[in-house]
Amino acid sequence: QLQPVESGGGLVQAGGSLRLSCAISGRTLSRQVMGWFRQAPGKEREFVASISWNGARTLYADSVKGRFTISRDNAKNTNYLQLNSLKTEDTAVYYCAAGSVEGESYVYTQRTQFDYWGQGTQVTVSS
Repeated sequence: QLQPVESGGGLVQAGGSLRLSCAISGRTLSRQVMGWFRQAPGKEREFVASISWNGARTLYADSVKGRFTISRDNAKNTNYLQLNSLKTEDTAVYYCAAGSVEGESYVYTQRTQFDYWGQGTQVTVSS
């Protein structure tokens, strides 16, 4: 059983930056794809970014491409989401997720592909 725990959210002005961290506790014998989703009030939870087990492959939602960067440090069981050039529409609760995978370079984008979820961290971007 794995437990992702997010940190690093907060209040920032439009154009600013934040760095979210996701520490994974627990033990598993399988490789894990890591991902970030977000949910704004009244909206569905949506995919933001994911990274393969070996870090070689990443995928981003079109709305964040070029502004957000996902990375991971397997030695620390931690992954990161760097948020730059933030916009008011980025305001949401951001969730970290982990999903078991066989290959080293696979990435996921669907909620159902992820097995473990964190509690979320609030990101608020003011104008």
